[in-house]
Amino acid sequence: MDLVPTALCVYLAPTSVRGSPLLETRPPAPPMPRMSRSTPSLNPDDFPTDRFVLGGDDYTLDCRPGSPEAAGAHVMGVLNVTPDSFSDGGQYVTVEKALSRAAEMLSEGASIIDVGGESTRPGADPVSKEDERDRVVPVIDALTDRFPEAVVSVDTYKPDVARASLAAGADIVNDVTGLRHDPEMAAAAADWKAPLMVMHSMGEPGDLTRPREYDDVTAQVRDALARTVETAEQAGVEQVIIDPGFGFGKSDAENFRLLNEIDELLTLNCPVLVGVSRKSTIGATLGTPDDPAPVDERLFGSLGATAAAVARGATIVRTHDIAPTVEMLKVLGVTLRQR
Repeated sequence: MDLVPTALCVYLAPTSVRGSPLLETRPPAPPMPRMSRSTPSLNPDDFPTDRFVLGGDDYTLDCRPGSPEAAGAHVMGVLNVTPDSFSDGGQYVTVEKALSRAAEMLSEGASIIDVGGESTRPGADPVSKEDERDRVVPVIDALTDRFPEAVVSVDTYKPDVARASLAAGADIVNDVTGLRHDPEMAAAAADWKAPLMVMHSMGEPGDLTRPREYDDVTAQVRDALARTVETAEQAGVEQVIIDPGFGFGKSDAENFRLLNEIDELLTLNCPVLVGVSRKSTIGATLGTPDDPAPVDERLFGSLGATAAAVARGATIVRTHDIAPTVEMLKVLGVTLRQR
């Protein structure tokens, strides 16, 4: 006689409230794919201080990846004193309005205020050097007078505007053409011993965002920036900051590939600046290329892209939204230091 209870021989799978089995025989899960790229080790001791610690007697910005001072990255606040910028054109065209916005950005944690007098949006009208100088110099003069502790950069590709801005108190020059429009910009920065930010772009002002052809976007951007850095250093510039030019002549896929491979640019031994704030790629990703998210609804996407770049070694981030970016970077910085 079989004394083994039937209940021990037969297992009935329990069912969900809809009557389908909760436990069923499944094939083993496939192994997780290996990541194609390793996570970069961001040790500040691996980066030379003479190239990564910006400034001198008046200020210092430690831009070594993983450095305690960077705490994720330094935030560069955008201050457009233009009537036609894509995001905030016309809001800060008077000196007092510009100063009020600068005060707000500094109080929220911006390390650098980037003053620009000419829009780089598609279709923007070119601005003469005289008009651009008249826009930015009074603002920089008043800004450095009221906030002497502020680090100020001037966003221009015109050497005459750069020289006038440096004379008014600016600390850094930010050239979106990467010396292509006028190589004399390197001499202007060198004469004032100012750090020089050079962005990768192609074409001339007014045509910088037109899509270009790349076989290997990261390698080509790195090689172009290497040549620009060499040109700047030969002119006497002691500190160069490189910007891969997110949104300038790259497809959405190429922009995101650049973000994921930022650490490959660190082989040039220069701090990396990224500007992804409110860019069209963010809008297209949050919406669609034909129906992108509005400019004022791109904050969270911008924060995600910024975090990706900083996690791979960028240490200066250019943004319109200071407070949320600073908060995100505080948490990200603590996280990265646990690697």
